[in-house]
Amino acid sequence: MLKAVIVEDEYLAQEELKYLIKEHSNIDVVAVFDDGLQAFKYLQGHSVDVIFLDINVPSIDGMMLAKNLHNTQNAPQMVFTTAYKEHALEAFDIEAVDYLLKPLSVERVQRVLEKLEHQAAPHTHTLASKGNEPATTIPLQQQNRICIINIEDILYAVAKEKVTEVFTQDQTYIAPYTISELLQRLPEDRFFRSHRSYCVNLHKITQITPGMNSTYIINVQHSDAEIPVSRSNIKAFRTQMKL
Repeated sequence: MLKAVIVEDEYLAQEELKYLIKEHSNIDVVAVFDDGLQAFKYLQGHSVDVIFLDINVPSIDGMMLAKNLHNTQNAPQMVFTTAYKEHALEAFDIEAVDYLLKPLSVERVQRVLEKLEHQAAPHTHTLASKGNEPATTIPLQQQNRICIINIEDILYAVAKEKVTEVFTQDQTYIAPYTISELLQRLPEDRFFRSHRSYCVNLHKITQITPGMNSTYIINVQHSDAEIPVSRSNIKAFRTQMKL
């Protein structure tokens, strides 16, 4: 059973979240705090799997608390519950599971709880070993929430100034960094920079068509997109695809 802590300074919000967790999951809420410093001290001596935390709490705000915990060896997963939209990118940077805006949607909370239980393989193991084992998921932004996406589901990505649009079969997400930085987080044997503005999942390619001026046009599964391969990348692409 997963163990959770709630950090929330409003009593009614505490009670609502405790009720939703109890009603819709088997997650055990082992402690509730209305002060960030109290929560931090507790977590120095107690291991938990997930923290539900508001941002606007006394002593240490929720974002500061999360950043301090993120780099610890036994870092729990983070779910933000807040009225403030503007901290979503910061939550993204510390790989939060989700960013729930108040008033809380029961359906959204249910989905987060299901995700946490589905991913019940210990998050602490993932953090401790991520230098040795390739990541299988990546956090991406969609509107005001953070989504944990299977890397295998990514079809391709397109650079849009300082952010990158990432496409799966059914959804479009945002990575709040350049396409070069995105590629650093993806397996290099699977994702190829076909053009200065595009990268593609080589495992999802369905068709390669010769284009003008010795270039290629790539098609991928479940998409009508035409992804260019620039002349400067043709040789590397042919090598990758064994053409």
